[in-house]
Amino acid sequence: MGRSIRILVGAGVVALVAALASPVGVRAQSAAPPSGAPRLAVPYHEFTLANGLHVILHRDTSTPIVTVNVWYHVGSGSEKPGRTGFAHLFEHLMFEGSKNVPEGAFDTWLEGAGADNNGSTTVDRTNYYIDGPRNALDLMLFLESDRMGYLLDTMTPARVDGQRDVVKNERRQSIENRPYGIPELALDGLLFPAGHPYSWSTIGSMEDLSAASHEDVQQFFRIYYAPNNASLVIAGDIEIAPAQALVEKWFAEIPRGIPVPPVGPPPAMLTAVTRTTMTDKVQLPRLYLAWLTPATYRPGDAALDVVASLLSGGKNSRLYKRLVYDLQMAQDVTAYQQSQALGSVFMVQATARPGKSLDEIQKVIDEEIDRLAATPPEARELERVRNSIEATFLRRAERVGGMYGKADQMNAYYTSTGTPDFFEEDLSRYRALDATDISSAVQSFLPRDRRVELVVVPEEKR
Repeated sequence: MGRSIRILVGAGVVALVAALASPVGVRAQSAAPPSGAPRLAVPYHEFTLANGLHVILHRDTSTPIVTVNVWYHVGSGSEKPGRTGFAHLFEHLMFEGSKNVPEGAFDTWLEGAGADNNGSTTVDRTNYYIDGPRNALDLMLFLESDRMGYLLDTMTPARVDGQRDVVKNERRQSIENRPYGIPELALDGLLFPAGHPYSWSTIGSMEDLSAASHEDVQQFFRIYYAPNNASLVIAGDIEIAPAQALVEKWFAEIPRGIPVPPVGPPPAMLTAVTRTTMTDKVQLPRLYLAWLTPATYRPGDAALDVVASLLSGGKNSRLYKRLVYDLQMAQDVTAYQQSQALGSVFMVQATARPGKSLDEIQKVIDEEIDRLAATPPEARELERVRNSIEATFLRRAERVGGMYGKADQMNAYYTSTGTPDFFEEDLSRYRALDATDISSAVQSFLPRDRRVELVVVPEEKR
C-alpha cells in the first residue's frame, strides 16, 4: 500500500487521515528512576526498530506541544578530502521534497499545522527538528520518515545543482564576504593536520562543491542517511504507546542501510607555536589564540568550560575587566571551549581598539592565563561561574523543542554517552570541580608553547 497523507486545514486544526492502517498500540512505560535517583531526572522510553533506527520518547505535558528531533550521525567529520561539504549540502536537500511530499510542501504543510522546523550541521552530526501542536504529530512523523526513506526518488541532478548554488552563495555571504571570515576558516587547517576530518570547514570548499557529481551525492545519502545511522527523539505532550505506534507506522518500512564506515582520524597534536598573520577587509586587528583540548566529556572538558567563563563570561570576568574596561585595549574579548567528539578546541579571541597593539593584548591574555594556572580561583569567583553554568543548563532543560531544547540534548547525550537522560551526570561534572581542578586544567591544556596564534590585520588601503 502506498504512503500518503491527506491534510485538512481549518480553524487552526489539522486533521490527518493516513492511507496506512494504524498498528495496534504498544504498551510502553517510562524508564523508572533507580533507587537514590539524582535530583534532575528526565524519564524516557527507548526502543530500536528492526531497521536500526533508535527511538527515544519523553513525555512532558507542561505545554500542549510536541517536538520531533532527528540526529543523523554524520557531519563534515565523516567526509573525505576532495569531497567536503556534503553533510551541509544535505541539510538543504532534505527540505526540497521527497517521493510523497512535493517540492515546497514540507514547509507549507507544517506551517498550515502551526508547526515550524529547522536543521543544522556540525563536524559530528546533522540534526533536524520540527516543533508543533500535539495533534500534528502524525504529519510531523510522516514528513520526517518520507525524507529519510524516499528522498532519492526525487533528487534529480537539477535539484542537486540548485541547492549546490544555494550553499555556494551561503559560503560567499557567511564566510568570504564576512569580516574575519576567511581567517577563521584557516584556523581549522592550522589546528588539525591535513587529512584530519576537522581540518576543513563544515560548509565545504567551492572546488569540492563544484566537483561533486549527482552519483557522489546519492552515495553519501545511501551510506549516512539510513535509519541505522540515526536516532529519533519525540518529546512533549504525548502518550508513550500511541507515539511508539506512530513511529512504527511511518519508519518501520524504511530499509536498513549498509554498515557505516568508522572515522579513523590521524593524530592531532600541537608540538610548538604556529603563528600566522593574515590580512582581511576589516577595520580593526584581531587576535586568535587556540589550543587542542580534550574531547566532549573527557577529563578536562568541563574544567575548560569553567576556565572560559572565568576569562570572558560577563563584565566581571578577568579578560573583559582588564582588556575592555580597565585598560580599554580591546573592543571585545571571548573565550570558549568548543567541545567535539574527536577532540576539542579552546579559543581566545580579542579585537583591538583603534591604535592599540595586538602584542599588548596578547601579553595581558597570557598574564591572566598564567595567573589562573599558578593560583586557583577564589571560592566566590568559582561559585559565580558554577551558578551561571547551572542556571543556563536548567533553562535549556526546561524547553522541550527548538535547536537546543531538551529533545535535542537527549539526542546529544544518547550519541555521546548511550544514555538519553544524562542531565544530572552532566551537571555533576561542573559541581564536582574545585579550584585546584581549574588551575590544573590550565596547566595541562593551555601551554604557551603549544598553540596556534593567528593575527588578522586590516588590508592596506590603496
